[in-house]
Amino acid sequence: MKLLNKTIVLTGGTSGIGRQLVEQLVGDNQLIVLGRDAQKLSTLKKKWPSIITFQVDLADVNQVHLIAQSIASAKPEIDLLINNAATQFMPKFTDEAFTFDTVKTEVDTNFTSVCALIHGLLPALLASESSRVININSALGLVPKASSAVYCATKGALNIFSQSLRYQLEGSVVGVQQAFLPLVDTAMTKGRGKNKISSDVAAAEIIAGIEKGEDDFDIGATRFLRVLNALAPFAARKLLKAS
Repeated sequence: MKLLNKTIVLTGGTSGIGRQLVEQLVGDNQLIVLGRDAQKLSTLKKKWPSIITFQVDLADVNQVHLIAQSIASAKPEIDLLINNAATQFMPKFTDEAFTFDTVKTEVDTNFTSVCALIHGLLPALLASESSRVININSALGLVPKASSAVYCATKGALNIFSQSLRYQLEGSVVGVQQAFLPLVDTAMTKGRGKNKISSDVAAAEIIAGIEKGEDDFDIGATRFLRVLNALAPFAARKLLKAS
């Protein structure tokens, strides 16, 4: 798929990797950007008036269903859905700072909203000559770390869901892809980890993977982690546990 003159729906397009995806795709495509922050969406719209924006809290599944209906009504054919948005809470269950309410927020934002958007936009994706769903995943969907247990679980669930959905849509015009990211330098990862890749590099590699048509593709250090996990899973788990 060459990303040229495509209708693209993107979640989390106001910052980080999502903002870089907007920067790199907007000149050649019709973008529909979903975000939670109305001010950031307004800023995006002022810079690129051709962008269609929708304010939505992905942790509120009812909102997601309604937005999907609105998008499908406005754009009966969609070529690409990029499920990029995610949230991560760092406290462990054993930490005083941990609050149980964050579990639902993470699960709904990182996983349930993805299912809801795909379900709501599937008729429009099927109406395209050739379309794709790409779920932006993480190395933590392959091997978890000690902190952010719920985040790791949502990414593991996203991995299995993506594979199963691919089976369900086999033979249709809709392909299902995943990009597995290493630690990327964004607001969410501020103050954490070393050797991060920049969000513009991550976005460029995501676009390249989409255009190549790879089902599941790894970016940066995730390539090493996948090989290590296949050859020596104990070593991979030990490495991520200490991260």
